[in-house]
Amino acid sequence: MSECNGRQRCGWAGTAPEYVAYHDEEWGRPLRGVVAMFERLSLEAFQSGLSWLVILRKRPAFRTAFAGFDPAAVARFDDADVGRLLADAGIVRNRAKIEATVHNARRVLDLENPLDELLWSFAPDPAVHRRPVTLAEVPATSTESVAMARELKRRGLRFVGPTTCYALMQAAGMVDDHVQGCWRAATG
Repeated sequence: MSECNGRQRCGWAGTAPEYVAYHDEEWGRPLRGVVAMFERLSLEAFQSGLSWLVILRKRPAFRTAFAGFDPAAVARFDDADVGRLLADAGIVRNRAKIEATVHNARRVLDLENPLDELLWSFAPDPAVHRRPVTLAEVPATSTESVAMARELKRRGLRFVGPTTCYALMQAAGMVDDHVQGCWRAATG
C-alpha cells in the first residue's frame, strides 16, 4: 500500500502525480469504445519492457503522433509516417512497436464486431474474481488473458501477449485488481 494525499492506494501508485491520478481516475474503471480500447491496447504494447510511468508521461505525445488512436486514421499511415514517428522524441521510438500499432489498426478495421466488444467478451465474471489482498497476489496473466491473446493473434494482431492483455484487462476495468485497503477498492 502507498499513501498520498491522505488516501491508501495500491502500492504501485506511489506518489508520482501521474501515477496517483491514473490510479484514482482511470485504472480499473470500465472503458468502452473502439478508439479508447485501441489506445489502451496500443499503449500497453508500447509499455512492454518499460515503466508505465514513462508511457503516462508520453501519452499526450502518443495521442498526437497516432491521430488520437483512431484506427481508421492510423491504418492509413505509410512508411513516411513510420519515419516521422521514429523521429518523434515525444514517444517511445521502437520500430517494431510503431509498425505493430499501424498493422493492428488495419486488423481492427477488419474485425466483424467492434474491438471493444471483442475485448470485453473475454472479461471474467466479476462475481468469481477475488480481490487481491496484496500486490504479490495480483497475477500477471489469467486464463482469460491467455485466451484473449490467442484470439487477437489469430486475427493477426501483434504485441498482444497474455501479460499485455491482462494489463489491458486491469486498465480497462475488465478485472478489478485494486488491493484490499485501497480507497478505490472500497468505492468500486
